[in-house]
Amino acid sequence: MTTADYERNMVLSSVDYKVLGTRPVRHDGADKVTGRAIYGADFDASGLLHGKILRSPHAHAKILSIDTSKAEALDGVKAVATAKDFPQTGDKSIEMGEDTTKLKWLRDNIMASDKVLYAGHAIAGVAATNPHIAEEALALIEVKYEVLDSVMTTQQSMAEGAPLLHESLTTQELGEDSGIVSNIADHFQHSKGDVKKGFEEADVIVEREYNTAMVHQGYIEPHNGTALWSPDGRLHVWCSTQGSFVVRDSLADLLDIPVSNIRVTPTEIGGGFGGKIPIYVEPVAAILSKKTGTPVKIVMSRKDTFEGSGPTPGSNIKIKLGAKSDGTITAAHAWMAMEAGGYPGSPVGAAAQCVFAAYDIENGLIDGYDVVVNKPKTAPYRAPGAPNAAFGMEQALNELADKLGMDPIELRLKNVAEEGTRRVDGPTFRRIGAREVLEAMRDHPHYQAAKKSGHGRGISIGFWFNIGFDSACNIAVNKDGSINLTEGSTDIGGSRTSIAMHAAEVLGIAVEDVRPSVVDTDTIGFTAVTGGSRTTFATGWAAYEAAQDVKRQSIERAADIWDVDADSLDMEDGIISSKTDSELKMTFKELASQMSDTGGTITGRAAVNPKGVGGSFAGNIVDVSIDDETGKVSIERFTCVQDVGKAIHPSYVEGQMQGGSVQGIGWALNEEYFMNDQGNMANSSLLDYRMPTSLDLPMIDTVIVEVANPGHPFGVRGVGEANIVPPTPAIANAVSDATGNIMTQLPLTPGAVLDSGK
Repeated sequence: MTTADYERNMVLSSVDYKVLGTRPVRHDGADKVTGRAIYGADFDASGLLHGKILRSPHAHAKILSIDTSKAEALDGVKAVATAKDFPQTGDKSIEMGEDTTKLKWLRDNIMASDKVLYAGHAIAGVAATNPHIAEEALALIEVKYEVLDSVMTTQQSMAEGAPLLHESLTTQELGEDSGIVSNIADHFQHSKGDVKKGFEEADVIVEREYNTAMVHQGYIEPHNGTALWSPDGRLHVWCSTQGSFVVRDSLADLLDIPVSNIRVTPTEIGGGFGGKIPIYVEPVAAILSKKTGTPVKIVMSRKDTFEGSGPTPGSNIKIKLGAKSDGTITAAHAWMAMEAGGYPGSPVGAAAQCVFAAYDIENGLIDGYDVVVNKPKTAPYRAPGAPNAAFGMEQALNELADKLGMDPIELRLKNVAEEGTRRVDGPTFRRIGAREVLEAMRDHPHYQAAKKSGHGRGISIGFWFNIGFDSACNIAVNKDGSINLTEGSTDIGGSRTSIAMHAAEVLGIAVEDVRPSVVDTDTIGFTAVTGGSRTTFATGWAAYEAAQDVKRQSIERAADIWDVDADSLDMEDGIISSKTDSELKMTFKELASQMSDTGGTITGRAAVNPKGVGGSFAGNIVDVSIDDETGKVSIERFTCVQDVGKAIHPSYVEGQMQGGSVQGIGWALNEEYFMNDQGNMANSSLLDYRMPTSLDLPMIDTVIVEVANPGHPFGVRGVGEANIVPPTPAIANAVSDATGNIMTQLPLTPGAVLDSGK
């Protein structure tokens, strides 16, 4: 951090904002609670057809033939689509919001061409006059398969002689093509210092292997999409998505048409958590619409959503730590293999960025493996990869603390990363709040309180690096002094309001005088996904800059009215005034009423690609009780602490912290893709896939820490993801504290807890 950055950070920490930090009612609240908000499945249009998708019953098989003739002959069926209907163009790499993939892999995941690689893999699509006929037509499609052996874990997939998912996939070994055909898509390394020397200097070494199961994001609303491919070649798509521009650009690549011929309108979204960044049904709806000349809507069933969309990966992780007797970590090695699903692209790269990031480690080595298995292609899920990595690292640290006879928080504080720390994966930290999070945990009444008899207590911290990327925003001033704000970030957790608050703070107006709208891809400049904890940071910054544009123009208009130099005026708290003449004073609303007389409507605009991203750290303190007879784990008390930079809307920040914590609790105790011997998911319903409900949870206590990010005008750090990282190891550490047994596998089911003592 430069001196200027430091000084600015101190200023940000002491600013008394008028709008930021308050808790206004969200702008879209009334529409959401009254049911007026339009979600993807609500969309309707004249002549609308309904689509359904046939999916493979096999985890791994060659497709020998597909006969759709009987389905096409069924009364009410208007069109059938298969992989052959997609243009077979090239195999370039394409961006997918938070990921990069090859066009062929994306195309084959949308609709299998020669092989199915997981049970639930899409085979064919049908459009009919109603969804029941479409469902009936699926049963008439005849597919002949040659069933192949499958691999369901990284260990099986990496074993010598394992069945190959892709005969043309060769391992990228440390950045070079090895030429070896295998299920390992990539092996990479990050290193710092001399790991061998570091372990030789250690007085204590901990080494252990950990396994996690594949889990789903569990959003309430299933995937959906409606497409209308007009005769003039223009394609209009309505869908629930975390990135309308990702949908537009992916469709352009898949359908081989210009982006200018595609308009994507995002509907309201009923949850995503990263899982609604990729596309699944929209291209099929587009092909069916082109064939029929009418709009086609496809809505996944819950079973389809579990089996045919992207969960987060299971993993096999090995952690080795060495430390001196005073607790100084001398060396660390993480070996991580993660399931990519049927096509390459697991989040092991992100996991490698996070596994050691909270600590200042002189000698470190990270080995990452991206491994294909016969399960659905993985997708982002709230800090993708980081919870897997933390499950191993944060348990190993607690085991190390136990061997050293140290308090687990004090061990972490002794080795905590701070400003200037170079991570094992390369970057050097600017101002961060890892120490402040740990200190807040140490001093919290929860940690200071005596444990109840028979309870276990665990702690953990986690990191997410956050992203920036492109965002755009437009502001139009109304005659009454209110503003219309348009932006392209789909709103999952209240970002309309947090973005509006940026503009209101700059202009000195009430946030209720901002009318925020999320608009389609024709109406706003390119805006990246709502993901990576970037939205309030980056799109909020765009709103800040657009409001600054309005502010500059407002001062110039006032200067024209008063016939003075614009440099002699200032605008603070919504009042334009002269620096030298106290008589010259005008409110923003008064100026707005005169816009027509001074040059027309004032409009501000901005497009940003901010580089000042600040990572976020979160920590948990968890108390659990365990039923001695059944092994059931109950969460008795849960505290979440997180550095958020600046809490723009504290209620939404607390909601993010609580939501991520609850998902982490589910991941820790219940959730998993339970696969049978044939490679089929045996719990593909919300009845059998056990996500926690309010009956399973205590109150999630939240502690907001604000260490301003010097890379943002208001000190913002993204807050949506770091909070899901620490729950799984914190709960595992609590179970270990209660039982005396190290927990090496997720989920911590009653059976797993009972077996851990054997």
